[in-house]
Amino acid sequence: MSHFLHLWGIYLGTLIGLLPIINPLSAGPTFLAITEGDSQARRREQALKGCLYMVAILVCFLIGGTFIMQFFGISIPGLRIAGGILLTGIGMDMLRAQRTDADGDAAATEAARRKVDISFSPLAMPMLSGPGSIAVTLGFTSLATGWLDYVAIIAGIVTVAIITYMVLRLSGRLVGFIGPVGVSAMTKIMGFLLMSMGVQFVVNGVLAIATDPELLHGFKQLLAGA
Repeated sequence: MSHFLHLWGIYLGTLIGLLPIINPLSAGPTFLAITEGDSQARRREQALKGCLYMVAILVCFLIGGTFIMQFFGISIPGLRIAGGILLTGIGMDMLRAQRTDADGDAAATEAARRKVDISFSPLAMPMLSGPGSIAVTLGFTSLATGWLDYVAIIAGIVTVAIITYMVLRLSGRLVGFIGPVGVSAMTKIMGFLLMSMGVQFVVNGVLAIATDPELLHGFKQLLAGA
């Protein structure tokens, strides 16, 4: 029972951690803009392919996260602190909801609109699986102790992809229903959740360093020598 609760916690953590970053509601208007003139069938195809690419990208970083950490000599507490700082910054930007580069966004949207296939770029990368979602995925590798934990994380990623696909598929109706004010409000709520998770990541990382047995042993020896 306790093992099931552990897996359930990892699954929910992945779901709650990724959904505010990917934020399919805020991606909806951009998706409509870069697929302007496409048929509904074409939009559904692009949304499906984009979500499949997103799953593939995040799973690759999940599986390769351990090797990346070992190669660069990154510790798990260090990864948690770095990921927490990044998430906190993204959450603060979402709370402020400032558009600092409107001209650049318009140029990127126009360039994407001219592309034949937008499912991989810019939809999957960087809109859906950008640095923030990749950082969260790498952070969850620190919680995985067995292959079932990785299965739970992948299940969370797939669930987020399904939700994202449904939102993108219905983006025209959803954006029209809740309006720009509703999209802005949802973005700020998700930004607050994201900032809270980022702070908790930093706290967990600092606590892991502060309670490290080797560090405590070194302090004891230092105090004994003094």
